[in-house]
Amino acid sequence: MGHDHDHPRRELPPGMLEQLEIAYSGMVSFGQRPFLTEPEQLDEWRPDVAIVGAPFDIATTNRPGARFGPRAIRSTAYEPGTYNLDLGLEIFDWLEVVDFGDAYCPHGQTEVSHANIRERVHTIASRGIVPVILGGDHSITWPAATAVADVHGYGNVGIVHFDAHADTADEIEGNLASHGTPMRRLIESGAVPGTHFVQVGLRGYWPPQDTFEWMLEQGMTWHTMQEIWERGFKEVMRTAVSEALAKAEKLYISVDIDVLDPAHAPGTGTPEPGGIASVDLLRMVRQLCLEHDVVGVDVVEVAPPYDHAELTVNAAHRVVFEALSGMAARRRDAAGQQPGPPSPRGPRA
Repeated sequence: MGHDHDHPRRELPPGMLEQLEIAYSGMVSFGQRPFLTEPEQLDEWRPDVAIVGAPFDIATTNRPGARFGPRAIRSTAYEPGTYNLDLGLEIFDWLEVVDFGDAYCPHGQTEVSHANIRERVHTIASRGIVPVILGGDHSITWPAATAVADVHGYGNVGIVHFDAHADTADEIEGNLASHGTPMRRLIESGAVPGTHFVQVGLRGYWPPQDTFEWMLEQGMTWHTMQEIWERGFKEVMRTAVSEALAKAEKLYISVDIDVLDPAHAPGTGTPEPGGIASVDLLRMVRQLCLEHDVVGVDVVEVAPPYDHAELTVNAAHRVVFEALSGMAARRRDAAGQQPGPPSPRGPRA
């Protein structure tokens, strides 16, 4: 993941720095990181990670609104600071992160929007930079993960997919590019083979039996909420993390925010009761990024119009920060540096 830090850190000019200092004012940038718009700027900055928005939601089957996700995650999330207590590190001491703006997604144009998402993600990944994509509905994973596979090779990338739904339909109401079909498109194209999938959090009413049979034929692996309830999340997490390593050397993480119980994330298009808690999702994403060579991450289906008190926006924002924390800790550990002091546990003698 990433590349050597043999380049000097570039400083923002005072005017831009001032605009980024306060979370609730000034220009909108994820985590108040430098905001870049052109590929040439990526070459100049040479970051490890680039955030990019995919404000597209016309592939939804229930409630639209995820097109507003990227802006909301950038602008209305509580600014959490950049130190990770559990890992004992200052994230941006080890990871250079920039915001690369949004892919151009014109209203009502699926093919154009998906092509633009694929192109912008490819612009990032082809430079050895890890793309972190803010959706948008889940259909954006088709072009985004394809762009990553274009760079690292078809069949060389595995996907850990957090979701209430498997998103493996052949078509939904005649739509091959629905938010319920991206994983099938990735498998059928050869970009990510079915054997390279690990899905976590499935529950509810979908998919039906025939779709599950197709998934078995493809060699897919999944962990339902029933299994999590029976075995416990920590045990399932250990299994899923080890499975991901066995699937492929490179890993892409796709997080549909509806994997969370609606109590934690009400602002999504297809809420499904009975999901996991944010505390569990955050730690699993962090662990995956710490233990694996993660080459892409997306967080999708955040629909601010249905959110309450920014619960969903803040959960999605923290998913990204935990992913960045895991990547930073992986880099720190490779450099042989020890973490900061852990917090005291229990009463002191």
